[in-house]
Amino acid sequence: MAPASAPGSAQTLFDVLPLERAMGLLVGGGGSEHVAAVEHLDVAAPLMAGLWLYVDELDRSHVISQQIDDPTGWFWHGIMHRREGDFSNSHYWLRKTGNHPAMADIDDYDAHGFVDEVEAAHRRGETPADLVDRQRREWLALFQWCAGQPD
Repeated sequence: MAPASAPGSAQTLFDVLPLERAMGLLVGGGGSEHVAAVEHLDVAAPLMAGLWLYVDELDRSHVISQQIDDPTGWFWHGIMHRREGDFSNSHYWLRKTGNHPAMADIDDYDAHGFVDEVEAAHRRGETPADLVDRQRREWLALFQWCAGQPD
C-alpha cells in the first residue's frame, strides 16, 4: 500500500516512511523523526492535515483541519480526534462529514463503527493489527482523494 501519486516532494516522505510503517498507533502519537520531511511542503491544506497525521503530529494536523470548513476538513478533524482518544469529539466531526466520497471504495466502511472499535481496543489496552490496517486504508483513501482534487 502506498499513495498512487504524491504531490510535490511528499514522495520523499513516503520513501523514508512507507505507509506500512506509518500510523502504527490507533491512539496517541507524539510525533516522529519525519517532521522535517513535512514542514516545508507546499501542498493544499487538506493534504497537509493528512500528512501531519501520517507522521503522528496530531496537534499540527488539528490546527489545519479545524480551519477547513467543508466535509474533507471535518473528516480529517474527526480522524485526528479519534487518534488522540477524544472519541465523542471524533463522532461529532464525522457526523458533520456525512458520507465522504473518498470512502466509497472501502468495502463496508463505517466511520462511527470504526471509532467505536478503536475506543473499545484502547480501553482494553490493545492495538489490533486489523484496526491499524484499516486506519492506514482510511488515511490512504482520503489522502488520494484530496490529491485528486483541484487546488
